[in-house]
Amino acid sequence: MKTSLHAAMRSARRTALAGALAATLAGLCGHAMADDFLALAKQKVAAATAPKNKWDGPTTGPRAAADKTLVFVASDMRNGGVLGVSKGAEEAAQAIGWKVRVLDGQGTVQGRTSAFNQAMALKPAGILLGGFDAKEQATNVKKAGESKIPVVGWHAAKEAGAVDGMFFNVTTNAQDVAEIAALYAVAKSEGKAGVVVFTDSAYAVAIAKSNAMADVIKKCAGCTLLGVEDTPLADTSTRMPQLTTSLIQRHGAKWSYSLGINDLYFDFMGPTLQSAGGSAKALQNLSGGDGSESAYQRIRNQRFQAGTVPEPLNLHGWQMVDEVNRALGGQPPSGYSTPVHLVTADNIKSDGGPKNSFDPDNGYRDAYRKIWGK
Repeated sequence: MKTSLHAAMRSARRTALAGALAATLAGLCGHAMADDFLALAKQKVAAATAPKNKWDGPTTGPRAAADKTLVFVASDMRNGGVLGVSKGAEEAAQAIGWKVRVLDGQGTVQGRTSAFNQAMALKPAGILLGGFDAKEQATNVKKAGESKIPVVGWHAAKEAGAVDGMFFNVTTNAQDVAEIAALYAVAKSEGKAGVVVFTDSAYAVAIAKSNAMADVIKKCAGCTLLGVEDTPLADTSTRMPQLTTSLIQRHGAKWSYSLGINDLYFDFMGPTLQSAGGSAKALQNLSGGDGSESAYQRIRNQRFQAGTVPEPLNLHGWQMVDEVNRALGGQPPSGYSTPVHLVTADNIKSDGGPKNSFDPDNGYRDAYRKIWGK
């Protein structure tokens, strides 16, 4: 009886020791994995904040078609990204010898439908879609195609390419944009960020971005995804102050980082955060968005925004014009997608200057003029 009891006790001790060892090893592995993820985050952030001063886009293409008119159908000209791209398209049109007419969809489906119908009635050489899903206007996009009017989008689908009836959709890879914003939160917090994500489910590209952001935070062992807030971009001025107050009350000091799919969310948070004081004033806001002028000002002043993943809006306007020229010349789209870039207080002087926008010094204007023979 004693022998079997001693044997049972020895077996129990061995089991306990094995369990403790397994738990220790699991903990060590967990720490190692967390350290690896944090190191990877820092590595990717360092690469994304490096200067973008070499042209990596197209160098060949058709000569400029003569005397064309394009119509830029904007989702909402109050959106700094859409405005920036439209200005780039106008600048490029002047360089190639064309004209651009801008029609404002005013932030509503009805407004965009009306603008697109007006664009079709003008019978332009090409139609540019600024900042809304092509699927929303699928009927009109199809009609344009049947009328031999090439449609080129900007942020009109969640990926770059010839998708949803468009000749080409110009964008930086939405997944990369979202991931680098989230990885910055991981890196800067040393893997301890408490994160709220802001998105707008009206846009497929926004959902793709917010899902990617949430996935990164979930992979960070020491980080916490506090929630994903779905609030329309068109209503940020009225919704964000109250929503910010609600989130401060709900999460308190646990909320240390915000990730937005666009800079617009942070345009209207500052006064609320200022009046709330305490940890709210130290909240780090990051946008996987357009890199608006107001975002640049906040980052430069280090007030209520830590970083943005700006897209080269002016360059994208030039690319949209170039893609239409390729369509008119019977050539395939360029296939170009600009690489991801992150602007923070550390590199903003070299990546925006006084212009408050990301306009890379990589010679893209000269590259496109050379392609067009201008």
